[in-house]
Amino acid sequence: MFAIVEDGGRQYRVQVGEKLEIDLRSDVRDGDSLKFDRILAAGTDSAGKIGQPMISGAVVEATVLDDDFRGPKLEVGKFRRRKGYIRHNGHTQRYTKIQVTSISVPGFDTVTATK
Repeated sequence: MFAIVEDGGRQYRVQVGEKLEIDLRSDVRDGDSLKFDRILAAGTDSAGKIGQPMISGAVVEATVLDDDFRGPKLEVGKFRRRKGYIRHNGHTQRYTKIQVTSISVPGFDTVTATK
């Protein structure tokens, strides 16, 4: 089973057991559980359900693996030839790494991760 989750203005297609990097959540720690209730669509190989705009009663649960994960450093350079203008800057985005543990959608069987 899969679900399309909206979090922080972004949409993620998730399945049970999948690891995912979302925008930093400063209020969670390693081992905490998160619940996402903004589910746009969900389905299996044979059937699906699309929300209008959200599926009411649908919940995706996840466990926090790393509460402050840093992505790759992005280098930004500006240069104007023959003008003596050089600027250099870098940015490292912070993420929270999670693992999806269960997907529950009304009308479908609840899917949970096996240990």
